[in-house]
Amino acid sequence: MNNNPLPRLDVDENLKQKLLPHCRLRQGELWVDPINGHKVGCLDATSRSDLSRLMGEQRAQLAIHDPPYNLVAFQERSITEYIDWCRQWVENSWLWLADDSALYIWLGADQRDNFQPLPDFMIMMRDFDFEPRSFITMRNQRGYGTQKNWMAVRQELLYYAKGSPLFEVQFTDIPKILRGYYKQVNGQRMENLERSKSPNIRASNVWVDIQQVFYRMEENVSGCYAQKPLKAIERIITASSKPGDLVIDFFSHSGTTLLASEIQERRCFTADIDPVYCEISIRRLELFREDGKIGWQNSSPFK
Repeated sequence: MNNNPLPRLDVDENLKQKLLPHCRLRQGELWVDPINGHKVGCLDATSRSDLSRLMGEQRAQLAIHDPPYNLVAFQERSITEYIDWCRQWVENSWLWLADDSALYIWLGADQRDNFQPLPDFMIMMRDFDFEPRSFITMRNQRGYGTQKNWMAVRQELLYYAKGSPLFEVQFTDIPKILRGYYKQVNGQRMENLERSKSPNIRASNVWVDIQQVFYRMEENVSGCYAQKPLKAIERIITASSKPGDLVIDFFSHSGTTLLASEIQERRCFTADIDPVYCEISIRRLELFREDGKIGWQNSSPFK
């Protein structure tokens, strides 16, 4: 692919305005996939009427949300305003999740700002009947920090349950980071991989085996900030839903949940308030169907 990446679209409003004529959706509009029944809506996650148009009477078995961590429509807000905004889309998630369903939320913890918004969000979630199930940490290969602090290389993922949802144990290759734990066996010093009878281990709530998305990877979608790895979303989908189930994502962004649902034979109803990200999501699905590619690497979704 050509080396012509987009800059971060959340900080380049002029470029976003130039891309709008190339977007097939406007505010309030829906795109319905004629092949597998996916939906993409240019909708507000906090608007019940907007989401009614997306969902109708259908209920999902799984929700995967990746909200902007400290931005609402890309404008900075106070933590109180942010949590009030979160409360609205969590209420909507509850409404359109089935009685036995799972909710996953990617949410940051800024160590430069009292680890917000994670702590206040977790307290807010106590007001709902979602049962907290796990606090998952995904390790990044690259991080940020100074010489006066520990390097920050994690992303936080909260897992909640509504009722008694399906959960299928997931297995992963044994990462090199887990080598060790030596033991004497028949007089020979062996480490745990040598003693193992399987090349796999059960996935835990610390994910160290998933590659952080960067520009040299095919799945990279330039212009999108904090894109989540396809492998991470597929892991969630295969653990907490079954083929044919409905998956929802109210913050489509780079379209990873839509693409993962397509690959894993689920239906996905997703939305984004921004027409540009809706278009990117649709184009990513179309690219996969046309060429088998999962992203544009260091090129652009808008050729």
